Amino acid sequence: MKGAKLTYQDYLKLPEEERYELIEGELLPMPSPTSKHQRVVLKLSVALHLFVEKHGLGLVYPAPFDVVLDEENVLQPDILFLSKENLSKLQERGIFGAPDLVVEVISPSTAKRDLEVKRSLYERYGVKELWFVFPEEQAVEVLFLEGGRYFLHDMKAQEGKACSRLLEGFCVELREVFN
Repeated sequence: MKGAKLTYQDYLKLPEEERYELIEGELLPMPSPTSKHQRVVLKLSVALHLFVEKHGLGLVYPAPFDVVLDEENVLQPDILFLSKENLSKLQERGIFGAPDLVVEVISPSTAKRDLEVKRSLYERYGVKELWFVFPEEQAVEVLFLEGGRYFLHDMKAQEGKACSRLLEGFCVELREVFN
């Protein structure tokens, strides 16, 4: 039936070898990432994981891993952090509710979805910190949630360190991420 909204139950019936996101009940395919995108995801995932593990703060998951915000919104951020206080949100098939921190590595094919649609959903559902990483520009933008809205915490391009507000002491050197 054309125009019918899909739910998480419909999403679960999809073939596991294909990647999709469910946004406002609409199924959207996820294109294969580029090698540059994957290198950036790997470097950031490792850095975040090592920091979180060293300090016993929670768990880090790279994509593909579902974030089920509600029955009609299932996202797959590139990287997510779930604090130990929120580990009850973790289930076998994903995170049910908002993670504490999300990293989206921006690709030309998904930029509009990531920067507008997913940002709005992360904001609405309470993701405390959101990183947008731009491999082509070698830039990082760090947003934090306050009063239900995102505000810019840090923005770096090409050199310097991008730092988290949520995870005090967690910074990444841009040259290491992009080279």
